[in-house]
Amino acid sequence: MNAAVAVFDVNRIRKDFPILHQTVHGKPLVYLDNAATSQKPQAVIDAISHFYATDCSNIHRGVHQLSERSTRNYEEARIKIQQFIHAADPREIIFVRGTTEGINLVAQTYGRANVGPGDEIVISALEHHSNIVPWQILSEEKGAALRVAPINDRGEILLDEYESLLSQRTRLVSIAHISNALGTINPVRRMVELAHRRGIPVLLDGAQAAPHMKVDVQEIGCDFYVFSGHKLYGPTGIGVLYGKASLLDEMPPFQGGGDMISSVTFEKTTYNTLPYKFEAGTPNIEGTIGLAAAIDYVNRLGLDSIAAYEAELLEYGTEKLSRVPQLRLVGTAREKAAVLSFVIDGVHPHDVGTILDHQGIAVRTGHHCAQPVMDRFGVPATTRASLAFYNTREEIDALVAGIGKVKEIFG
Repeated sequence: MNAAVAVFDVNRIRKDFPILHQTVHGKPLVYLDNAATSQKPQAVIDAISHFYATDCSNIHRGVHQLSERSTRNYEEARIKIQQFIHAADPREIIFVRGTTEGINLVAQTYGRANVGPGDEIVISALEHHSNIVPWQILSEEKGAALRVAPINDRGEILLDEYESLLSQRTRLVSIAHISNALGTINPVRRMVELAHRRGIPVLLDGAQAAPHMKVDVQEIGCDFYVFSGHKLYGPTGIGVLYGKASLLDEMPPFQGGGDMISSVTFEKTTYNTLPYKFEAGTPNIEGTIGLAAAIDYVNRLGLDSIAAYEAELLEYGTEKLSRVPQLRLVGTAREKAAVLSFVIDGVHPHDVGTILDHQGIAVRTGHHCAQPVMDRFGVPATTRASLAFYNTREEIDALVAGIGKVKEIFG
Protein backbone atom coordinates (compact mmCIF):
# COMPACT_ATOMS: atom_id res chain seq x y z
CA MET A 1 0.00 0.00 0.00
CA ASN A 2 1.17 3.51 -0.84
CA ALA A 3 2.61 5.31 2.22
CA ALA A 4 0.31 8.30 1.61
CA VAL A 5 -2.69 5.95 1.66
CA ALA A 6 -1.49 4.27 4.84
CA VAL A 7 -1.65 7.54 6.81
CA PHE A 8 -4.91 8.74 5.20
CA ASP A 9 -7.43 8.47 8.03
CA VAL A 10 -10.68 8.23 6.08
CA ASN A 11 -12.77 7.47 9.16
CA ARG A 12 -11.66 10.70 10.78
CA ILE A 13 -12.22 12.61 7.55
CA ARG A 14 -15.76 11.28 7.21
CA LYS A 15 -16.65 12.89 10.54
CA ASP A 16 -16.15 16.28 8.85
CA PHE A 17 -19.07 15.63 6.44
CA PRO A 18 -22.43 15.78 8.24
CA ILE A 19 -24.47 14.56 5.27
CA LEU A 20 -22.70 11.19 5.16
CA HIS A 21 -24.11 10.12 8.52
CA GLN A 22 -27.69 9.36 7.54
CA THR A 23 -29.81 6.51 6.27
CA VAL A 24 -31.64 6.26 2.95
CA HIS A 25 -34.48 3.77 2.73
CA GLY A 26 -33.33 2.51 6.11
CA LYS A 27 -29.78 1.80 4.90
CA PRO A 28 -26.57 3.73 5.61
CA LEU A 29 -25.94 6.26 2.85
CA VAL A 30 -23.23 5.25 0.39
CA TYR A 31 -22.60 8.35 -1.69
CA LEU A 32 -20.90 7.50 -5.00
CA ASP A 33 -22.04 10.42 -7.17
CA ASN A 34 -19.10 12.76 -6.62
CA ALA A 35 -18.53 13.53 -10.31
CA ALA A 36 -21.97 15.17 -10.33
CA THR A 37 -21.43 17.06 -7.09
CA SER A 38 -19.36 16.46 -3.98
CA GLN A 39 -20.42 16.75 -0.35
CA LYS A 40 -19.42 19.66 1.88
CA PRO A 41 -17.27 19.53 5.01
CA GLN A 42 -18.44 21.33 8.13
CA ALA A 43 -15.72 23.94 7.58
CA VAL A 44 -17.44 25.06 4.36
CA ILE A 45 -20.88 25.09 5.95
CA ASP A 46 -19.50 27.14 8.86
CA ALA A 47 -17.80 29.64 6.55
CA ILE A 48 -21.05 30.35 4.69
CA SER A 49 -23.04 30.53 7.92
CA HIS A 50 -20.48 32.92 9.43
CA PHE A 51 -20.72 35.22 6.42
CA TYR A 52 -24.49 35.49 6.73
CA ALA A 53 -24.39 35.81 10.52
CA THR A 54 -21.64 38.44 10.81
CA ASP A 55 -20.39 39.92 7.52
CA CYS A 56 -23.29 39.93 5.04
CA SER A 57 -22.85 42.98 2.86
CA ASN A 58 -22.16 43.88 -0.74
CA ILE A 59 -18.55 44.29 -1.86
CA HIS A 60 -16.36 46.95 -3.49
CA ARG A 61 -18.93 49.72 -2.96
CA GLY A 62 -19.28 50.35 0.74
CA VAL A 63 -17.06 52.20 3.19
CA HIS A 64 -18.68 50.65 6.27
CA GLN A 65 -17.10 47.78 8.20
CA LEU A 66 -19.34 44.97 6.93
CA SER A 67 -18.66 45.87 3.31
CA GLU A 68 -14.95 46.17 3.96
CA ARG A 69 -14.87 42.74 5.64
CA SER A 70 -16.86 41.15 2.82
CA THR A 71 -14.62 42.75 0.20
CA ARG A 72 -11.48 41.59 2.00
CA ASN A 73 -12.75 37.99 2.27
CA TYR A 74 -13.85 37.98 -1.38
CA GLU A 75 -10.50 39.21 -2.67
CA GLU A 76 -8.56 36.92 -0.32
CA ALA A 77 -10.50 34.05 -1.88
CA ARG A 78 -9.27 35.15 -5.30
CA ILE A 79 -5.65 35.03 -4.12
CA LYS A 80 -6.22 31.62 -2.54
CA ILE A 81 -7.55 30.27 -5.85
CA GLN A 82 -4.68 31.84 -7.76
CA GLN A 83 -2.27 29.96 -5.51
CA PHE A 84 -4.32 26.75 -5.70
CA ILE A 85 -3.95 26.50 -9.48
CA HIS A 86 -0.59 28.35 -9.59
CA ALA A 87 -1.75 31.22 -11.77
CA ALA A 88 0.72 34.06 -12.26
CA ASP A 89 -1.53 36.86 -11.02
CA PRO A 90 -4.81 37.23 -9.08
CA ARG A 91 -6.13 39.32 -11.98
CA GLU A 92 -6.23 36.11 -14.02
CA ILE A 93 -8.92 34.61 -11.74
CA ILE A 94 -12.48 35.40 -12.83
CA PHE A 95 -15.40 34.30 -10.66
CA VAL A 96 -18.26 32.72 -12.63
CA ARG A 97 -21.22 30.49 -11.76
CA GLY A 98 -19.37 27.32 -12.74
CA THR A 99 -17.51 25.50 -15.49
CA THR A 100 -20.39 25.91 -17.92
CA GLU A 101 -20.50 29.69 -17.59
CA GLY A 102 -16.70 29.88 -17.82
CA ILE A 103 -16.68 28.06 -21.16
CA ASN A 104 -19.55 30.16 -22.47
CA LEU A 105 -17.73 33.33 -21.42
CA VAL A 106 -14.70 32.36 -23.49
CA ALA A 107 -16.85 31.30 -26.44
CA GLN A 108 -18.84 34.53 -26.47
CA THR A 109 -15.90 36.87 -25.93
CA TYR A 110 -12.64 35.41 -27.19
CA GLY A 111 -14.47 33.16 -29.64
CA ARG A 112 -16.65 35.85 -31.18
CA ALA A 113 -13.67 38.15 -31.58
CA ASN A 114 -11.33 35.57 -33.11
CA VAL A 115 -13.39 32.95 -34.98
CA GLY A 116 -14.70 33.65 -38.47
CA PRO A 117 -16.02 31.88 -41.57
CA GLY A 118 -14.01 28.82 -42.50
CA ASP A 119 -12.18 28.71 -39.17
CA GLU A 120 -12.13 25.60 -36.98
CA ILE A 121 -12.42 24.75 -33.28
CA VAL A 122 -11.02 21.44 -32.05
CA ILE A 123 -12.58 19.44 -29.21
CA SER A 124 -12.54 15.71 -28.42
CA ALA A 125 -15.01 12.83 -28.45
CA LEU A 126 -14.81 12.77 -24.63
CA GLU A 127 -16.42 16.11 -23.94
CA HIS A 128 -19.26 17.03 -21.61
CA HIS A 129 -22.11 18.85 -23.37
CA SER A 130 -20.89 22.07 -21.74
CA ASN A 131 -17.74 21.82 -23.84
CA ILE A 132 -19.62 20.98 -27.05
CA VAL A 133 -22.73 23.13 -27.27
CA PRO A 134 -21.13 26.59 -26.76
CA TRP A 135 -18.72 25.84 -29.61
CA GLN A 136 -21.54 24.58 -31.82
CA ILE A 137 -23.46 27.81 -31.20
CA LEU A 138 -20.38 29.88 -32.01
CA SER A 139 -19.56 27.81 -35.10
CA GLU A 140 -23.10 28.16 -36.47
CA GLU A 141 -23.05 31.90 -35.85
CA LYS A 142 -19.64 32.43 -37.45
CA GLY A 143 -19.72 29.85 -40.24
CA ALA A 144 -16.88 27.92 -38.60
CA ALA A 145 -16.44 24.16 -38.23
CA LEU A 146 -16.17 21.98 -35.13
CA ARG A 147 -13.54 19.25 -35.43
CA VAL A 148 -13.52 16.27 -33.07
CA ALA A 149 -10.45 14.30 -32.01
CA PRO A 150 -11.46 10.60 -31.78
CA ILE A 151 -10.87 8.16 -28.91
CA ASN A 152 -9.90 4.50 -28.79
CA ASP A 153 -11.77 1.61 -27.16
CA ARG A 154 -10.18 2.39 -23.78
CA GLY A 155 -11.51 5.94 -23.93
CA GLU A 156 -8.18 7.63 -24.67
CA ILE A 157 -7.73 10.47 -27.17
CA LEU A 158 -5.77 9.39 -30.24
CA LEU A 159 -2.96 11.93 -30.09
CA ASP A 160 -1.79 11.44 -33.68
CA GLU A 161 -5.29 12.13 -34.96
CA TYR A 162 -5.66 15.09 -32.59
CA GLU A 163 -2.42 16.56 -33.94
CA SER A 164 -3.56 16.03 -37.53
CA LEU A 165 -6.65 18.18 -36.85
CA LEU A 166 -4.54 21.18 -35.86
CA SER A 167 -4.08 23.50 -38.82
CA GLN A 168 -3.81 27.11 -39.90
CA ARG A 169 -7.59 27.28 -39.69
CA THR A 170 -7.72 26.19 -36.02
CA ARG A 171 -8.56 29.13 -33.77
CA LEU A 172 -9.00 27.32 -30.46
CA VAL A 173 -8.69 23.91 -28.79
CA SER A 174 -11.06 23.09 -25.91
CA ILE A 175 -10.48 19.79 -24.11
CA ALA A 176 -11.50 18.14 -20.84
CA HIS A 177 -8.64 17.60 -18.40
CA ILE A 178 -10.52 14.54 -17.09
CA SER A 179 -13.58 12.93 -18.68
CA ASN A 180 -16.65 13.07 -16.46
CA ALA A 181 -18.19 10.00 -18.11
CA LEU A 182 -15.15 7.71 -18.20
CA GLY A 183 -12.53 9.16 -15.85
CA THR A 184 -9.88 9.35 -18.59
CA ILE A 185 -7.03 11.70 -17.64
CA ASN A 186 -5.97 13.38 -20.85
CA PRO A 187 -2.29 14.20 -21.57
CA VAL A 188 -3.09 17.89 -21.47
CA ARG A 189 0.44 19.20 -21.23
CA ARG A 190 1.36 17.40 -24.44
CA MET A 191 -1.88 18.50 -26.12
CA VAL A 192 -1.24 22.12 -25.18
CA GLU A 193 2.31 21.88 -26.47
CA LEU A 194 1.14 20.51 -29.83
CA ALA A 195 -1.39 23.32 -30.18
CA HIS A 196 1.00 26.06 -29.12
CA ARG A 197 3.52 24.98 -31.77
CA ARG A 198 0.93 26.26 -34.24
CA GLY A 199 0.01 29.35 -32.21
CA ILE A 200 -3.35 27.91 -31.14
CA PRO A 201 -4.69 28.78 -27.67
CA VAL A 202 -6.13 26.01 -25.47
CA LEU A 203 -8.97 25.94 -22.95
CA LEU A 204 -9.09 23.09 -20.43
CA ASP A 205 -12.27 21.97 -18.72
CA GLY A 206 -10.96 21.17 -15.24
CA ALA A 207 -14.28 20.41 -13.54
CA GLN A 208 -13.26 16.82 -12.80
CA ALA A 209 -9.55 17.51 -12.27
CA ALA A 210 -9.36 20.34 -9.75
CA PRO A 211 -10.93 18.29 -6.90
CA HIS A 212 -8.66 15.29 -7.37
CA MET A 213 -5.17 16.31 -8.47
CA LYS A 214 -2.71 19.19 -8.38
CA VAL A 215 -3.29 21.70 -11.14
CA ASP A 216 -0.52 24.08 -12.22
CA VAL A 217 -1.79 26.17 -15.11
CA GLN A 218 1.64 27.64 -15.78
CA GLU A 219 3.29 24.24 -15.98
CA ILE A 220 0.51 22.89 -18.20
CA GLY A 221 0.76 26.04 -20.29
CA CYS A 222 -2.96 26.33 -21.06
CA ASP A 223 -4.47 29.69 -21.95
CA PHE A 224 -7.77 29.16 -20.14
CA TYR A 225 -8.79 26.78 -17.34
CA VAL A 226 -12.27 26.41 -15.84
CA PHE A 227 -13.66 24.53 -12.86
CA SER A 228 -16.68 24.45 -10.53
CA GLY A 229 -16.82 24.92 -6.78
CA HIS A 230 -19.50 22.33 -6.11
CA LYS A 231 -17.33 19.47 -7.35
CA LEU A 232 -14.47 20.75 -5.17
CA TYR A 233 -16.37 20.26 -1.88
CA GLY A 234 -17.58 23.86 -2.07
CA PRO A 235 -20.95 25.52 -2.76
CA THR A 236 -23.01 25.39 -5.92
CA GLY A 237 -23.29 28.47 -8.12
CA ILE A 238 -19.61 29.42 -7.94
CA GLY A 239 -16.79 28.59 -10.32
CA VAL A 240 -13.54 29.90 -11.69
CA LEU A 241 -12.25 30.92 -15.08
CA TYR A 242 -8.50 31.31 -15.30
CA GLY A 243 -7.21 33.14 -18.32
CA LYS A 244 -3.83 34.53 -19.24
CA ALA A 245 -3.94 38.25 -18.52
CA SER A 246 -2.76 39.13 -22.03
CA LEU A 247 -5.79 37.36 -23.50
CA LEU A 248 -8.31 38.59 -20.94
CA ASP A 249 -7.17 42.18 -21.49
CA GLU A 250 -8.04 41.94 -25.17
CA MET A 251 -11.40 40.21 -24.70
CA PRO A 252 -14.62 42.26 -24.61
CA PRO A 253 -16.89 42.03 -21.55
CA PHE A 254 -19.28 39.12 -21.26
CA GLN A 255 -22.06 40.98 -19.43
CA GLY A 256 -22.78 44.64 -18.73
CA GLY A 257 -23.78 46.13 -15.40
CA GLY A 258 -22.39 47.33 -12.11
CA ASP A 259 -18.77 46.87 -11.02
CA MET A 260 -17.54 45.95 -14.51
CA ILE A 261 -17.32 49.63 -15.42
CA SER A 262 -14.88 52.42 -14.74
CA SER A 263 -17.25 55.20 -15.82
CA VAL A 264 -20.63 55.44 -17.55
CA THR A 265 -22.25 58.23 -19.54
CA PHE A 266 -25.09 57.97 -22.02
CA GLU A 267 -22.52 58.50 -24.74
CA LYS A 268 -19.85 55.98 -23.69
CA THR A 269 -18.88 53.41 -21.05
CA THR A 270 -15.31 52.77 -20.02
CA TYR A 271 -14.72 49.24 -18.73
CA ASN A 272 -13.05 48.29 -15.48
CA THR A 273 -9.67 46.61 -15.26
CA LEU A 274 -9.11 42.87 -14.76
CA PRO A 275 -10.62 40.87 -13.22
CA TYR A 276 -13.65 43.09 -12.60
CA LYS A 277 -14.37 43.64 -16.30
CA PHE A 278 -15.87 40.12 -16.31
CA GLU A 279 -17.71 40.27 -12.98
CA ALA A 280 -20.86 42.31 -13.60
CA GLY A 281 -23.33 42.81 -10.78
CA THR A 282 -23.38 41.51 -7.24
CA PRO A 283 -21.41 38.25 -7.26
CA ASN A 284 -21.92 35.05 -5.31
CA ILE A 285 -20.01 36.40 -2.31
CA GLU A 286 -20.89 33.59 0.08
CA GLY A 287 -20.12 31.02 -2.60
CA THR A 288 -16.68 32.52 -3.12
CA ILE A 289 -16.00 32.45 0.62
CA GLY A 290 -17.26 28.86 0.80
CA LEU A 291 -15.02 27.84 -2.09
CA ALA A 292 -12.02 29.37 -0.33
CA ALA A 293 -12.89 27.34 2.77
CA ALA A 294 -13.13 24.19 0.63
CA ILE A 295 -9.69 24.87 -0.83
CA ASP A 296 -8.30 25.34 2.68
CA TYR A 297 -9.78 21.98 3.64
CA VAL A 298 -8.39 20.18 0.59
CA ASN A 299 -4.98 21.78 1.12
CA ARG A 300 -4.91 20.55 4.72
CA LEU A 301 -5.48 16.99 3.52
CA GLY A 302 -2.98 17.42 0.68
CA LEU A 303 -3.77 16.77 -2.96
CA ASP A 304 -0.98 14.22 -3.26
CA SER A 305 -2.52 12.21 -0.41
CA ILE A 306 -5.98 12.60 -1.91
CA ALA A 307 -4.80 11.41 -5.32
CA ALA A 308 -2.96 8.42 -3.86
CA TYR A 309 -5.93 7.35 -1.75
CA GLU A 310 -8.40 7.71 -4.62
CA ALA A 311 -6.07 5.76 -6.93
CA GLU A 312 -6.08 2.92 -4.42
CA LEU A 313 -9.89 3.03 -4.25
CA LEU A 314 -10.08 2.99 -8.05
CA GLU A 315 -7.80 -0.04 -8.24
CA TYR A 316 -9.85 -1.85 -5.61
CA GLY A 317 -13.16 -0.95 -7.26
CA THR A 318 -11.96 -1.92 -10.73
CA GLU A 319 -10.81 -5.32 -9.47
CA LYS A 320 -14.10 -5.94 -7.63
CA LEU A 321 -16.38 -4.89 -10.48
CA SER A 322 -14.31 -6.80 -13.05
CA ARG A 323 -15.25 -10.01 -11.25
CA VAL A 324 -19.00 -9.44 -11.59
CA PRO A 325 -20.49 -11.62 -14.37
CA GLN A 326 -22.32 -9.80 -17.18
CA LEU A 327 -20.87 -6.46 -16.04
CA ARG A 328 -18.72 -4.44 -18.45
CA LEU A 329 -16.66 -1.44 -17.46
CA VAL A 330 -16.88 1.40 -19.99
CA GLY A 331 -13.70 3.45 -20.01
CA THR A 332 -10.49 1.65 -19.12
CA ALA A 333 -7.86 4.28 -19.86
CA ARG A 334 -4.34 3.65 -18.60
CA GLU A 335 -4.37 7.08 -16.93
CA LYS A 336 -7.66 7.37 -15.14
CA ALA A 337 -9.39 9.16 -12.26
CA ALA A 338 -11.67 7.41 -9.75
CA VAL A 339 -14.70 6.94 -12.01
CA LEU A 340 -16.27 3.51 -12.57
CA SER A 341 -18.81 3.52 -15.42
CA PHE A 342 -20.41 0.22 -16.27
CA VAL A 343 -23.29 -1.58 -17.95
CA ILE A 344 -24.95 -4.84 -16.92
CA ASP A 345 -26.24 -7.16 -19.65
CA GLY A 346 -30.01 -7.04 -19.94
CA VAL A 347 -30.55 -4.32 -17.31
CA HIS A 348 -31.11 -0.65 -18.08
CA PRO A 349 -28.88 1.66 -16.03
CA HIS A 350 -31.92 3.53 -14.69
CA ASP A 351 -33.19 0.27 -13.19
CA VAL A 352 -29.73 -0.35 -11.71
CA GLY A 353 -29.74 3.11 -10.13
CA THR A 354 -33.22 2.70 -8.67
CA ILE A 355 -32.45 -0.65 -7.08
CA LEU A 356 -29.15 0.62 -5.70
CA ASP A 357 -30.93 3.65 -4.25
CA HIS A 358 -33.15 1.30 -2.25
CA GLN A 359 -29.94 -0.14 -0.82
CA GLY A 360 -28.88 3.38 0.24
CA ILE A 361 -26.35 3.66 -2.62
CA ALA A 362 -26.30 6.89 -4.64
CA VAL A 363 -24.86 6.54 -8.15
CA ARG A 364 -25.49 8.42 -11.38
CA THR A 365 -27.26 6.78 -14.32
CA GLY A 366 -27.80 8.10 -17.83
CA HIS A 367 -25.62 9.67 -20.49
CA HIS A 368 -23.87 12.00 -17.97
CA CYS A 369 -24.28 14.99 -20.31
CA ALA A 370 -21.90 13.19 -22.65
CA GLN A 371 -24.14 11.60 -25.27
CA PRO A 372 -21.39 11.39 -27.93
CA VAL A 373 -19.34 9.26 -25.50
CA MET A 374 -22.28 6.88 -25.11
CA ASP A 375 -22.68 6.74 -28.88
CA ARG A 376 -18.99 5.92 -29.27
CA PHE A 377 -19.36 2.88 -27.02
CA GLY A 378 -22.70 1.82 -28.42
CA VAL A 379 -24.69 2.19 -25.21
CA PRO A 380 -27.63 4.47 -24.39
CA ALA A 381 -26.38 5.09 -20.86
CA THR A 382 -24.13 3.76 -18.10
CA THR A 383 -24.23 3.46 -14.34
CA ARG A 384 -21.45 5.63 -12.91
CA ALA A 385 -19.91 5.28 -9.47
CA SER A 386 -17.57 8.22 -8.91
CA LEU A 387 -15.35 8.22 -5.85
CA ALA A 388 -14.01 10.85 -3.48
CA PHE A 389 -11.52 10.84 -0.62
CA TYR A 390 -14.27 10.20 1.94
CA ASN A 391 -15.33 6.95 0.27
CA THR A 392 -14.13 3.58 1.57
CA ARG A 393 -13.45 0.04 0.44
CA GLU A 394 -16.48 -1.01 2.46
CA GLU A 395 -18.66 1.28 0.36
CA ILE A 396 -17.32 -0.32 -2.80
CA ASP A 397 -18.16 -3.71 -1.28
CA ALA A 398 -21.68 -2.37 -0.62
CA LEU A 399 -21.90 -1.34 -4.30
CA VAL A 400 -20.92 -4.83 -5.41
CA ALA A 401 -23.48 -6.35 -3.05
CA GLY A 402 -26.10 -3.96 -4.39
CA ILE A 403 -25.30 -5.04 -7.94
CA GLY A 404 -25.86 -8.58 -6.71
CA LYS A 405 -29.38 -7.53 -5.70
CA VAL A 406 -29.90 -6.10 -9.19
CA LYS A 407 -28.86 -9.37 -10.78
CA GLU A 408 -31.15 -11.33 -8.43
CA ILE A 409 -34.15 -9.22 -9.46
CA PHE A 410 -33.42 -9.41 -13.18
CA GLY A 411 -32.32 -13.04 -13.12
